[in-house]
Amino acid sequence: MSALLEVRDLAVSYGKVEAVHRVSLDVGEGRIVTVIGPNGAGKTTLLAAIMGLLPSHGTLQYRNAPLSTLSVEQRVAEGLVLVPEKRELFASMTVADNLELGAFAVRRSGGSATSLADVYKRFPRLEERRTQLAATLSGGERQMLALGRALMARPKLLMLDEPSLGLAPLIVREIFSIVAALKATGVSILLVEQNARAALQIADYGYVLETGDLAMEGPSADLAANPRVAETYLGGRATAAGA
Repeated sequence: MSALLEVRDLAVSYGKVEAVHRVSLDVGEGRIVTVIGPNGAGKTTLLAAIMGLLPSHGTLQYRNAPLSTLSVEQRVAEGLVLVPEKRELFASMTVADNLELGAFAVRRSGGSATSLADVYKRFPRLEERRTQLAATLSGGERQMLALGRALMARPKLLMLDEPSLGLAPLIVREIFSIVAALKATGVSILLVEQNARAALQIADYGYVLETGDLAMEGPSADLAANPRVAETYLGGRATAAGA
């Protein structure tokens, strides 16, 4: 079975500096795939290139069709949705209005968006704060709003850039629990994350990106048990994904 997303020999440059070097990866239907690595490894750049926010070289195939001919808005309408690292919420707009904007590209193309009721069912806290301005939310609530806004576009492939960034450990566990639950709804997920332990616990497969190159890849349980991964990213102790 072909992958939902196929990335082959992807290279991305900032001027004369190449930030991502011929990276290849796959995301299968109904799978959670994570890309872990240190700051500056090229993880955010990788997602931005897949989303069409940065020019790149290489081959990008989504649902067996090339992505190169699609604009960012068209990619969203086709179910390829990114939750950016900084969340990029509209701070002066209400929670409900931010969510409605998530459905814009899908509705404009004639597609069917997720309803507010469905998002509120998954995120009851957002319903409680639906009339609040996004700027007044806590860090965890803002991440929930960013996820909820993405879900309004009815994604087939959801790309998450550092969803745990800046959040307290308890909120991180809640966010990763929500991400794991999305897999059961049929959503495929490409997760970029510095919190390697949390990412490998919920992922099916993982890639390690270091200074723009893929250093290793494998089933998440194998990566979690790898001594080098453990020493570098898991605090020195190998573990089993899902433990």
